[in-house]
Amino acid sequence: MNLTIENILLVGSLLLFVSIIAGKTSYKFGVPTLLLFLAIGMLAGSEGIGGINFDNPQIAQFIGIVSLNFILFSGGLDTNWTSVKPILREGIALSTIGVLLTAVSLGTFVWLVTDFTIYESMLLGSIVSSTDAAAVFSILRSKSLALKTNLRPTLELESGSNDPMAYVLTIAFLTLVINQDQSLASIIPLFLQQMIFGGIAGFAFGRLSKFIINNIKLDFEGLYPVLVITLMFITFSATDFVGGNGFLAIYICAVYLGNQELIHKKTIFKMYDGLAWLMEIVLFLTLGLLVFPSQVLPFMGIGLLISLFLMIVARPMGVFLSLIFFKMKLRRRFYISWVGLRGAVPIVFATYPLLAGIEQAHVIFNIVFFISVTSVLIQGTTLSIVANWLNVALPKTAKPLSEIDKLIIELPKCDSQEIEILPAFYAVNKRIVDLNFPKSAFIVMIKRNGEYIRPGGSTEIEANDVLMVLADSQEDFDKVNECLNKHSQTSKS
Repeated sequence: MNLTIENILLVGSLLLFVSIIAGKTSYKFGVPTLLLFLAIGMLAGSEGIGGINFDNPQIAQFIGIVSLNFILFSGGLDTNWTSVKPILREGIALSTIGVLLTAVSLGTFVWLVTDFTIYESMLLGSIVSSTDAAAVFSILRSKSLALKTNLRPTLELESGSNDPMAYVLTIAFLTLVINQDQSLASIIPLFLQQMIFGGIAGFAFGRLSKFIINNIKLDFEGLYPVLVITLMFITFSATDFVGGNGFLAIYICAVYLGNQELIHKKTIFKMYDGLAWLMEIVLFLTLGLLVFPSQVLPFMGIGLLISLFLMIVARPMGVFLSLIFFKMKLRRRFYISWVGLRGAVPIVFATYPLLAGIEQAHVIFNIVFFISVTSVLIQGTTLSIVANWLNVALPKTAKPLSEIDKLIIELPKCDSQEIEILPAFYAVNKRIVDLNFPKSAFIVMIKRNGEYIRPGGSTEIEANDVLMVLADSQEDFDKVNECLNKHSQTSKS
């Protein structure tokens, strides 16, 4: 069946519906949802029961890049800076040195066991060198896997920030495959440019986005998530335009925004949580449609050999060597090595050789696809088992809430108080978002001129308002009063 304008919405919505229903029951059988989405795409493809003829790597690559924008941005929003800060150096080491070592060691192995040239081997190693953010974020959260100390932030930071390194290596070695007269040293300026520009742009756009979100004063709450999507795409495309790495930029931008006070933050977080799942389903369905199973089967033997080497040798080597100067228990290093999930990102990166038209492009694509499937199937299904075996898992009752959980779940407060805003208070004519309220306290209602107002982050406090505040303790109420009445507090002192 050929996709047309008339039937694409029907077919797409049916595939989404089947994927959601399949994902609802998949973990009863221990199968990762992402693998099911991929399988449904393959079944719907030209060699499956659906018979959908889709063989366009360019469209698949575009869908992949758009989907990764949402997935990385959502992961960044959910990254707690307080948790990440202590392990920032370890995360950066894993996402740079670890990726490089994995790519080089795997590329060397591929060169030894196949007829690929050294640059083609390094290209394949680069494509699968990074852990996949979509797979890591999805599987860790859907399994509700709680890990000891800072292990989970380390894994999420690495998976969210190591795609740029793999992307740069992929583009660099692809360039060397096409232009074999170039030297290896010629790719170093490209790497530095991508990482430096990407990092600077991510932080700069994060600060700019916060200013725009909190000061634009839109009339409808529903427009704020749309605004954030717009800012996300501007961050990615503008960074890419100036030669930086857009994936790194949007992740840093999202981490910054997720740890700031924003107007309608809860609404934004809810929307991105849903969109990230949608993009993961769309991405894996698309890649499933792009794959021809009959073309993958001939490479199962060599694909399994390369995949096992990646899981058992190359990934652990990259982890252990990149963390050699850090104090970390051996079992934590082993677990980080095992959570080297490959998913959609390597398959998306494998479309670059296809579009470049290099000789071994289809072979590389099919091997990469097989590696991704085996990684999700073997590693993704055993994360909980290995965590318990290595004694790095927490009891479910001790599972900490993520930043999105804290915003989405309305936590019950033990007490409430009504606070009258006197004309001399600091809070008069100030927006709630600018007051820096403690996170454990909420203004649930404002009484103004005999009427009740439901407040938002952009709501301005007026003189003689009566605020109904919920909080956990008297200490929180003291902090609330201090935020509302800073001027009077300073005068008294």
